Amino acid sequence: MHDDNIQKLHQSDVITGFTSSGFVRLLFEYLEKQDIDPEALLGIPPPEPLDRGLQRYPMVQWRAMLQLASDRLDDPLLGLRLGKNITTAHLGVMGYILSSCQNLASAMIRMREYERLIHETSQLHINVLDFDLTLTWGADRGHHGPLVDECGLASFIQIVRNIAIKTSPSIQVCFTNKTPPDIQPYIDFFGCPVLFEQPVTSIRVGLWQLATKLRKPDEILLQMLEQLADMMLEELPQVSSNIEQLVRQSIARLIYNGEPQLEQIATELNITPRTLRRRLDEEGLNYRALLDDVRKHLAERYLLDPRLRLGEIAQLLGYSEQSAFTRAFRRWTGYTPHERQQQLLHGYKRQ
Repeated sequence: MHDDNIQKLHQSDVITGFTSSGFVRLLFEYLEKQDIDPEALLGIPPPEPLDRGLQRYPMVQWRAMLQLASDRLDDPLLGLRLGKNITTAHLGVMGYILSSCQNLASAMIRMREYERLIHETSQLHINVLDFDLTLTWGADRGHHGPLVDECGLASFIQIVRNIAIKTSPSIQVCFTNKTPPDIQPYIDFFGCPVLFEQPVTSIRVGLWQLATKLRKPDEILLQMLEQLADMMLEELPQVSSNIEQLVRQSIARLIYNGEPQLEQIATELNITPRTLRRRLDEEGLNYRALLDDVRKHLAERYLLDPRLRLGEIAQLLGYSEQSAFTRAFRRWTGYTPHERQQQLLHGYKRQ
């Protein structure tokens, strides 16, 4: 398997973060309009009507739901279609906060401040260069795939169109995903050049658009909603306090480039190595043990894929030599990787 494919396979396994119930509700509504029973197709009940958007769905589950719906509808453009149907109501308090702002600049500030109310995924970065404003979403929580990314960007653009008095097309939209067979639907929706296979997902607009006035500004309502949003943020789990989870996620993201050292993980988490060691000690954790455990779990997952050779699995786990992987795996399980793969692929089927 080619190195690029190995990297993509690994990245696709490392998806973290959550989306809010508003997006799941949007999908349920869309499927119902297509005369499809969403609960039967997706295998989950609809979000609670009064959950205030606080019900969270793991991003990997959201991607799977979108894929199920896309396959059922035979529609690879499902992400764009969902985005086109989104309303401020789907974003709950966040949506009403945005629509109560005076202009897009004010709305953008609130979007950064309260984005956890609608998703916990790759963080939004806003950069200004000359006369352009670029909104960028990195891949720090994994590559979510076309359906998730396209739904996210299309929803963002549609919300802006819904709340602004008048909008102008973006200058450029970029996706990290593979170029689809036909890009015209993307150009038609976004109204600008759309590039694929780019380093980051981004939207570039004219800086002057920040002055665009919104349809229903209400300063008093905005202040009330912000107080509510602040309380809702406090109700969300503070995942950043779980140092074990963060270290495991960082190891999984970095490992295919070679065994990550504690210093690399500290840089990834934006703390000093000394602070990371102290926090691990406080939790009774050992970095080497965490590294081995992540490798073991990833190895078991990769061994289930008959397309992967053992040498490729060793590479995905950060080993420079297959023999080192074999010794480590035997230490973890008492079996060689080949023996364990035979058990996973054949032994369990007979049980």
